[in-house]
Amino acid sequence: MPKITRDQVRVPADVMPEARDEYITNYMKATRETGRLMLFACDQKIEHLNKDFYGEGIDLADLDPEHLFKIGSEGVCGVLAGQRGLVAQYAADYPEINYLVKMNSKTNLVGTKQEDPYSPQLYDLDAVLAMKEAGVNVVGLGYTIYLGSEYEATMMAEAGELIAQAHANGLIVVLWIYPRGKAVTAEKDPDLIAGAAGVALCLGADFVKVNPPKPEDGTPAAEARISGFLTMPSRILRGSISLRLKVSSVTTASTL
Repeated sequence: MPKITRDQVRVPADVMPEARDEYITNYMKATRETGRLMLFACDQKIEHLNKDFYGEGIDLADLDPEHLFKIGSEGVCGVLAGQRGLVAQYAADYPEINYLVKMNSKTNLVGTKQEDPYSPQLYDLDAVLAMKEAGVNVVGLGYTIYLGSEYEATMMAEAGELIAQAHANGLIVVLWIYPRGKAVTAEKDPDLIAGAAGVALCLGADFVKVNPPKPEDGTPAAEARISGFLTMPSRILRGSISLRLKVSSVTTASTL
């Protein structure tokens, strides 16, 4: 894959001048100097509880949380994304991994039929910066927004503030944005997925992780709609999808 140089990194204007070099360094580390992000999502210990780690067809090694870090260390990924506590437990043994700290999480016990989803912020940026100052290789933050939930305004406000603070400290930010809630009738509608990417752009995210669009009528327009969004300045992740919210291409992210 072609490499990029430091002067090709598009630095957002909300990155303070004194944090500019740090932002570029973190961006180059996270993308392995390609401008594209391979994100290894390891937030499922909260999000999915134990179902992803134990059961029929799942190797027993998966039950050990350290297994995630072994994969992150031996595999080719840009960042390992997990909650602060998970990263804190194992980062000292795997200092070479680029860490993206997931700032909010919720379990899957309460379904949408019972209540619209809300994923609360678990800690503030100071706790993450303290860990970084202690030597943990933190390059960025992550946050999930459920677009269409009755709590979307709260999540958007939390995410917007975190992005401003993260950029001021030279960190990159990835938003997970999933249309979900009683007001959402088609979570993978192409217009909604493109709209989610646009929300991430307006909030100031560097990358956004969204689900692949799936039109109900089976038309091939979904990919075109998402690809068209890539002419806007940001980056999109897919695997889900991951988009660099900048003029860039669709790249593969970890599946959830």
